[in-house]
Amino acid sequence: MALPSSAHRLSPAPEETAQSGSDRAPGTPRARLFARVKGILTDRSENRLAQLVAGKVFLVRAFSALLALGTQVLLARWMGSRQYGLFIYVWTWVLMIGALSDVGLSSAARRFIPEYTELKSPELLRGFLSGSRKLAFAIATAIGALGAIVISLIQPHLDPSEVVPLYLACATIPVYGLVQTQAGIAQSYDWPNLALMPFYIWRQLGMVALMGAAWYFGAPTSAVTAMLAAVATTWLVTLAQSQVLDRRLKVKVEDGLKRHDVKTWLATSLPIFVVESFYLLLTYVDILALEHLRSPDEVAVYYAGARLLAMVAFVYFAIAGATTHKFTKYHVAGDAEKLKSFFAETARWTFWPSLAACAVILAFGKPLLSLFGSNFESGYGVMFILAIGMLARAAVGPAERLLNMLGDRKQCAGVYALAFAVNLVLCFLLIPHIGIEGAAAATSAALVIESALLYRMAKKRLGHHLFLMQSGKKPEQLHSGG
Repeated sequence: MALPSSAHRLSPAPEETAQSGSDRAPGTPRARLFARVKGILTDRSENRLAQLVAGKVFLVRAFSALLALGTQVLLARWMGSRQYGLFIYVWTWVLMIGALSDVGLSSAARRFIPEYTELKSPELLRGFLSGSRKLAFAIATAIGALGAIVISLIQPHLDPSEVVPLYLACATIPVYGLVQTQAGIAQSYDWPNLALMPFYIWRQLGMVALMGAAWYFGAPTSAVTAMLAAVATTWLVTLAQSQVLDRRLKVKVEDGLKRHDVKTWLATSLPIFVVESFYLLLTYVDILALEHLRSPDEVAVYYAGARLLAMVAFVYFAIAGATTHKFTKYHVAGDAEKLKSFFAETARWTFWPSLAACAVILAFGKPLLSLFGSNFESGYGVMFILAIGMLARAAVGPAERLLNMLGDRKQCAGVYALAFAVNLVLCFLLIPHIGIEGAAAATSAALVIESALLYRMAKKRLGHHLFLMQSGKKPEQLHSGG
């Protein structure tokens, strides 16, 4: 009797075949899940690339937040409360001024690089890739020099222990402008690790290493030492980032003639700079108002709750960083339908993860607040109030980035100026009566107004509503442009 063939020996029994066919039949839950997973793994579309880049950005920012927490704990232990407090005071000035020292050129990179690439203008592209970095460094250097002059003029009114750290802060500003512009260029080419890791990860690790070495070998761990470490690490990581960026750009862009359209660059970046300035003011106005109107203990409780919930904003920054340059690409290409559908996708990518992050943080809010101290749980209500505003902003996605890339920069600046004014007025009206909850209510109200205005502007610009829920077109029609 002949043996069955290998094909027959390996074939499943009839009942197994029936079961397998039933499980994978079209329409069954298992089949739909299998198709979904397969689609995700094989999807090589620009939307999927943007999601992957946004995921990387979010992971880097989230890890940097955890690293910052550990770094601050170590520095506080090594330096002592007074020197650590002095360092934090000076470094806060670096963060605030440094964030604006590139005068919007990092955001402008997401406009000009895809535009010059799409319009096949290699001379302008090469000019921007090199010229914008030199321009940002020159402007930031001028800001740093101006800061040093101001310090010298007001030195008699400063605490002597603040003078040297503040001068060292001025030495950090020039390279801060450069690292931001390089980050904007790297993100325009979908290189999120190169854009973010030097400043957010490697700088912090280098800072800890240098301060740890000073502590271990018995050197002074003062604010001056910390600022020297900050200056050294910031310069080193930025120069290293510049070298890697140059090597990668040589592969993407051929050598050739360069054309520098500085007037156009500044005409585009300066309105963005105004928007970012108002955004920064909107970020800090509640804390500054509380410092004038309430006790330091209340400020600390509010700050703890606000910082914990700020993790939600990482979703917005991740999506915005990964997608802004694509708005310009589709706009310049004249692909209005793709622009609409892609922006609708970014709004959903922003809102639903933000909602999930809010739910998780609020669910564990009290235990997280208790890590700061026994009295910090009183800030739990503040987190719920602030969550309303943050979800309102998430609901419209990176609308401000879209409008900036489409040329509506002055209108965006007006929106942020109004939101800042509303926040400031409400803070001074509400904080004296209801304390830290008043600051949270003022901030949330400003964010809701800001989001509503940005929504109206984006809706008018794109033609119709395309945010969390599609309207006017079926889902398959929305993607026809891609």
